[in-house]
Amino acid sequence: MGRMSNVFGRVLESLMLAACLLLLAMTLIIGADVITRNTGLGGIAWSGEASEDIIYLLTLMAAPWLLRQGQHIRVDILLRALPGKAAWLMEWAGDILGLACSLYFVWYGWQVLAASYAAGAITIKTLITPEWWMLAPLPASFLLLAIEFLCRMHRLARAERVARTDAVSAS
Repeated sequence: MGRMSNVFGRVLESLMLAACLLLLAMTLIIGADVITRNTGLGGIAWSGEASEDIIYLLTLMAAPWLLRQGQHIRVDILLRALPGKAAWLMEWAGDILGLACSLYFVWYGWQVLAASYAAGAITIKTLITPEWWMLAPLPASFLLLAIEFLCRMHRLARAERVARTDAVSAS
């Protein structure tokens, strides 16, 4: 499991790098739109829509890596106040709940994706695209989150019976 977790970590790092490159692309697109509008060249009509889609994709691509790094939302003031064993059990409860929610969104995202694909739904804004293109990353991202919760649970099972010190942003 440890080797698989390391390989999985590299996959998440690759996704985070791709997210960073998307952020750079979005910045360049918005900058080019502003420059072309202010110089009388008319602007880039699809820049706003592309930016919306990129922000959505950034969120889905970065979330599993952020969870692994402990930079996802985490309020652990209660865990630090509890006795070690109780805090450890609360860590388990949080990971199990996170896994359950992630698996639900994998299932639900797949249902929505399949329905959109079957219906041939399209999104009509400035760009005209099949709706399922933007829905496809949702179940994939939540599957990655579910796998990371399993990795966290594996690390927690092998750790000392106290609140976790791995994957937290502050100590």
